[in-house]
Amino acid sequence: MNAAKIQQLALKIALEQPEAELSHPFGPQCNVIKVFDKMFMLTGEINQQKFINLKIEPDQAEELKELYPSIKAGYHMNKKHWISIFEGQNIDAELIQDLVKSSYVLVVSKLNKTQKMRLKLQSGS
Repeated sequence: MNAAKIQQLALKIALEQPEAELSHPFGPQCNVIKVFDKMFMLTGEINQQKFINLKIEPDQAEELKELYPSIKAGYHMNKKHWISIFEGQNIDAELIQDLVKSSYVLVVSKLNKTQKMRLKLQSGS
């Protein structure tokens, strides 16, 4: 899966999540996706390589970096809580979908009670 497709897929999945919003605080070339003003995904490019940044549990980050050479510590982010995913072997649609959704769920878990209630009401559960 090439880098542009990774970014497109990740963006599509991220924006399907309840209350997800796209913004461009770092310029038009950098997509930032937030839920209730809390970032859970960012797309960018460094040295002509496209990547996505996702929030992650530190233990899972270490495991993923060992398993996938194209998953690195988060570029320009807290290296413990974020990963950067570049084009590479074994980076497929299923992995991207799982990691984007996990990033969203992780950020939602840290929201306040009112925000969580709003999400729950919106989802109808």
